[in-house]
Amino acid sequence: MGTRIKSVKAREILSTSGYPTLETVVTLEDGTSGIVSVPYGTSAGKHEAITLVDGDPKRYKGKGMLKARDNVNNVIGPKVAGADAFDQRALDEKLVSLDPSPQRANLGGNAILSVSLAVARAAAASRGVPLYKHIREVYDLKYSNYILPKPMVVVIEGGRHADNSTDLQEYLVGVIKDSGARENVRKAIEVYLTLGKILKEKGYSTNVGTEGAYAPTAIASNEEPLAHIEKAMKDAGYEPGEDVAIAMDPAASEFYGDDGKYHLKRDGKVLSSQEMIAYYQDLVSRYAIFSIEDGLSEDDWDAWPKLNEALGSKIIVMGDDLTVTNVERLKMAIDRKAINAILIKPNQCGTLSETVAAIQLAQSNGLRTVVSHRGGGETTDTFIIDLATATSSDFVKVGPTRGERVVKYNRLMEIADELGR
Repeated sequence: MGTRIKSVKAREILSTSGYPTLETVVTLEDGTSGIVSVPYGTSAGKHEAITLVDGDPKRYKGKGMLKARDNVNNVIGPKVAGADAFDQRALDEKLVSLDPSPQRANLGGNAILSVSLAVARAAAASRGVPLYKHIREVYDLKYSNYILPKPMVVVIEGGRHADNSTDLQEYLVGVIKDSGARENVRKAIEVYLTLGKILKEKGYSTNVGTEGAYAPTAIASNEEPLAHIEKAMKDAGYEPGEDVAIAMDPAASEFYGDDGKYHLKRDGKVLSSQEMIAYYQDLVSRYAIFSIEDGLSEDDWDAWPKLNEALGSKIIVMGDDLTVTNVERLKMAIDRKAINAILIKPNQCGTLSETVAAIQLAQSNGLRTVVSHRGGGETTDTFIIDLATATSSDFVKVGPTRGERVVKYNRLMEIADELGR
């Protein structure tokens, strides 16, 4: 049968951080192939699938990926050879059975994911259909039409993504008035470019951080970027809260202390969970904020429902480190009414099927889905754009510059052309 897997071959390549990651090629018996490179996060939730690295200080400061490469070539590849690439669910079940540990710690989430995604891309190539169409059909996803995700663009980055910047990790511009993919991208990028001019006039550096967004040093407070972004929206000709709006990803786990408090060093504040919620309420009352992701720590479960109760009727309250694209953690969040949206990152769980299952669970419970890039260790792969399109996700979250980021927006616009949008 021509759709069966003939070979699986991985190699170590460089990610955008300069450290290695994996690229895997799956070739089918009919001669078609799929190639995928997988990312990893600089700021990663502690509950997500493990990115297996070598730990050899003599190579890439311990972050080489020869072990993960060898696991693909010598363990996973031989076990999936002969499997039907069109049966993605069975393939992914096989991959999970090879490493049933909760975080794929034995073979590495990076190794497993690279094979899972490459099989899907090879199968789409064998069928001669776009990847987004293959994903929708192989999982029998019942959407009436293709709804392209709107951009949610990182425009200022701090936290672990920039030096001497804000405590809060990301400030974003989201397009909330849909004008079609090309116009949506244009709106967001124009705000970003206008913001650069404003920051330069204020005397800040307009060098970019790991996600291609501005990373101004010595910024006065965690609130200051919000004012600059709103001004950029207006100066670019858009109405904050109508055409475009602000999203935030504080990545609160990064400044959550052992004392159970949130340490905002830039503001000189140490806040309790309830005070942190009040902090966000105040910002939402004064700025055109429509989404807050990871506003609390990944294990501050008692406070998350309070955050959602306080703001969930007004804005998107989104889990990322809290839920790590994991069905079980997502079920907990749904049961506790902790969030009304989830960030989706395939490498957090390890297979395409687990990723789609998380999206389906979220959407069936009325949660919005946002498919995201990774900060730091990204690649030029565009799989997440096809995934977001296939699953009619609300937004796709990607930085505005650097090749590994813009290639994803270019793929989004390419899909729009294919669909006549």
